[in-house]
Amino acid sequence: MTTQNSLHRQLIIDFYTAFQHLDWESMAGCYHQQASFSDPLFEQLAAADTALMWKMLCDSANDFVLHFDHVQADDEFGSARWTAEYSYISGRKSPVRRRVRNEIFAQFQFEDGRISRHSDHFSFWRWSSQALGPAGLALGWSALFRRRVQHRAQQALARYRKVHGPGECLIKPVLD
Repeated sequence: MTTQNSLHRQLIIDFYTAFQHLDWESMAGCYHQQASFSDPLFEQLAAADTALMWKMLCDSANDFVLHFDHVQADDEFGSARWTAEYSYISGRKSPVRRRVRNEIFAQFQFEDGRISRHSDHFSFWRWSSQALGPAGLALGWSALFRRRVQHRAQQALARYRKVHGPGECLIKPVLD
C-alpha cells in the first residue's frame, strides 16, 4: 500500500468516525471544494449542499448508531460498507417514530487528498418500508413514489438552508 492509499483509507475512516460522533464539521472537512454526493434520496448534490445535508442529518439524528467496515482505497478510488441505525420521524401533524437499519455501500473518488465524489448505494424500497411504514412497503418500488420522497428530501434541505444559511462556508479550501 502506498502512502497515498493509506491517506485515502484514513480519510474514509476519519469521515465515518466523525459521523459516529455526529461531527458534521469534521465530515465536511473531508470533502474537496468541488465535491459531489449522491444517494437514493439526495441525487447529485454539490459540495456546499453535501455539507449542509450532513449538518441537517446530524442535527436531527435520533437514537443514532453507525458501524463501518471493509474500508478500501487506492490512489484514486475508495469504498466502505456502513450501517446506520436510527429512529426516523415522519409526518408533521401526528409524527410517527420508526426504527430504521440501513445498510449502505459507499464509493469515493479523491482529489487533492480529499473526497471529490461520494456515492452511497442502498435499497430504497428496504429503507422506505422501514422509515415510511406501510406506504413505503407498498410503494417503495415505484419510481413515482421514489421521486416524491426525493422531492420532499430536497424541500427539507431547502428549508434547512433558509434557516441555517448556505453551506459554502462549510467546505474548507484545499491549500496548496
